[in-house]
Amino acid sequence: MGIGVGLGMARFPFAETDNFWRWVALCDQGGIDSLWQTDRLVSDEPFLECMTALAAIAGASKHLKFGMNVASVALRDPLVLAKQCATIDFLSGGRLLPAFGIGADTAPEWAATGRGTKGRGQRTDEGLDIISRLWRGEPVSTDGEHYRYQDAVISPLPVQNPLPLWIGGSSAAAIRRTVRFGTGWQAGLESPAGAGRARRRIQAALKESDRHIDPEHYGTGFFVHFGSADDPVCQRELRRFRRAAPDADLGHLLAVGEDASLATIAAYAREGIAKFILRPLADTDAELLDHSRRLIEAVLPRLADIPLHRD
Repeated sequence: MGIGVGLGMARFPFAETDNFWRWVALCDQGGIDSLWQTDRLVSDEPFLECMTALAAIAGASKHLKFGMNVASVALRDPLVLAKQCATIDFLSGGRLLPAFGIGADTAPEWAATGRGTKGRGQRTDEGLDIISRLWRGEPVSTDGEHYRYQDAVISPLPVQNPLPLWIGGSSAAAIRRTVRFGTGWQAGLESPAGAGRARRRIQAALKESDRHIDPEHYGTGFFVHFGSADDPVCQRELRRFRRAAPDADLGHLLAVGEDASLATIAAYAREGIAKFILRPLADTDAELLDHSRRLIEAVLPRLADIPLHRD
C-alpha cells in the first residue's frame, strides 16, 4: 500500500454540524485513507467522544477507515471497549483502526475521575491482554490486579482477523507494549529522526519475539495549513504543544503549504514511517473544508513520488 494519509480531529472544529458531515463526505469520496478522533473525555472545549464519533462516521461513509488517536485504555472498562470496537468493525465491514495508549500524565481525566496516574501502564497492559483475547473469540476469565472477569465472551467478533491494534508512545514501556500487543505504532511529538529511532527499537525487539509488525504500519501526525505560519490559528496550536513539551523543538509539527507538507512526509518516509494523520488548521468551516480539499487535490496525487525507506 505504501504511504497513506488520513485526517485527524482534536477539538470539534466546525461551527455547524452539517459542515462536519460535508467534510466526512468530502474525505470519503476524495481518497482520504482514514479519519482519526482524539480521545478526550474531560474538557470545557468541544471534543467528540471518540468511540461514538467513529460509530457515526462508519454509518455516514462507505470507504473511509477510522480510528482513535489514541484511546486511553486505563480510563475504560476493557470488556466494554472491546465490545465497542468489535461492533463498529462488524457494522462497517472491517474499517476500524483501533489505537491505544496509556494517556498523558497531564490529562485532566485522571484528577476528574479520581484514578490518579500511578499504575496506569499496568492497567493498560492488563486491559490490552483482555481486549486482544476477546477479539480472538476467547472466553476470558481473569483475576488480575485491576480487572476481574469470569467467562466473558463477545459476539459478533470483528470482521478483521486479527483486528488491527496500534499503540502510541515511544517510552521503553510503550515499545514493550507495542512488541507484545501491537500490529502498528503511532508516534506522538517525535521528529522524523525520533520516530525513526523508535521504529528501529521496535523492530530490534520484535526480532527477539515471535511477533511481526508490517513495515508499513508505522505512523505519525502533524498539522497542515495553507496560509502563513504566523496566522493566529497556527500560533495557538503550537503554543498548546509547547506547554506540553516546553524543551522540545516542535517545528516539525507544522507544515505550511503543499510543498512543505510533502517535504515533511518525505522526511518521515526516509525514516520508514508510512502512515500519516494530517490535521488541517483553519479558523472557519469554509477554510477547513478548503484546506482538506487542497490536500486531496494537490497533496495526495504526489504521494506516489515519495520513496519509503524499508529495512
